[in-house]
Amino acid sequence: MKFIHIADTHLGLAAFNKLDATGMNLRERLIYENFLAGIERIIQERPDAVVHAGDLFHTVKPKTRAYTTVLAALDLLQDAGVPLIVIAGNHSMAKTRYTESPFAVLEYHGAEVHAAYRYRYETVEVGDATFHLIPNMLETSDYRRAFDGIERRPRTANVLVTHGLASMLKEHRLHTVAEHEIDAAMISDEFDYIALGHYHGQVQIADNAWYSGSIEHCTYGERKDVKGALIVDTATGGVEHLDLQKTSMLDLGTIACADLSPEEIADAVAGRVEGVREEHAMCELTLDGMRRESQRQLGRRARAGCAGRLLDLRLRVVAQEEDRRRFAGDDLIGVDYVGEFGRFVREKGLPKEAEDYVLKAGGEALRRAILRHAEGDDAPA
Repeated sequence: MKFIHIADTHLGLAAFNKLDATGMNLRERLIYENFLAGIERIIQERPDAVVHAGDLFHTVKPKTRAYTTVLAALDLLQDAGVPLIVIAGNHSMAKTRYTESPFAVLEYHGAEVHAAYRYRYETVEVGDATFHLIPNMLETSDYRRAFDGIERRPRTANVLVTHGLASMLKEHRLHTVAEHEIDAAMISDEFDYIALGHYHGQVQIADNAWYSGSIEHCTYGERKDVKGALIVDTATGGVEHLDLQKTSMLDLGTIACADLSPEEIADAVAGRVEGVREEHAMCELTLDGMRRESQRQLGRRARAGCAGRLLDLRLRVVAQEEDRRRFAGDDLIGVDYVGEFGRFVREKGLPKEAEDYVLKAGGEALRRAILRHAEGDDAPA
């Protein structure tokens, strides 16, 4: 069996407050367009199936355009005779058993779709492979219970598909809604392949286990990650990278600002931007050693002059008076709020017991706030 492994497409993700001519968020539109271009590229490989390992949608209540984009992708897959196997990830999984899943809509399409989203282990046979599907669960312990119930099928390739953070990557926690850790025992060599979702970088974590990574750069923290899909051949055990269309994210380097005036800094920023050839690129530029008065005078001048050329320009400011990076502009999509809170608390030198309490209580409060912001009425109180 030859299939394509993708994950974390996050359809509906919007950022940067930049609109196209129709009034749609430009970042959101590009994600839709790149996803459909990716499906067309995948079909060119003539796979036996497409496996999506979670977070098809960015929220549990997708926007209308997110739905219509998926339906358009199903049209393409149906015409090509390629089935879709998909599981729910933490972003698009309803957090109670009484909320209708967005994946229920896909069952009304005529394409061959196998969707696991009901908080339980499910299996599906496609061709000469059996896919063991464990979607995002309500509790971390539910993963292991589901895994222990798996019965591997003889004379077929056995493929495990699940969504969560493998324990060997726990230092890369995303601090996102309902993020669960996958028990190391689940990364078992008894499977021909393990298709993982949630971690946005394309990485191999065992001989038979891979994260495909997201197709798009969802935050600036992912700038160095490999993006795309994986071509998996269960007969040979081969796994190959497949490049897919995405919006560019570029590092424009560092400008030494200590001896420059605000006007000179603005000119230097404009010069770096003029060298960008990619359309609608997201760019990060570090301003090192900037004096505090220069920050105040520079304001939005450097960003305003570049607004038409880029999708986004993120300025990382390292002030002359301190060794702490600050972010200029309104885009905070890449900020790890829980991590930043933890660093702030640890700097205060609290007694160990008090520090542990503040970190736990504050972290939980932040996660609840993030969840309410992301999912509205579906978020727990």
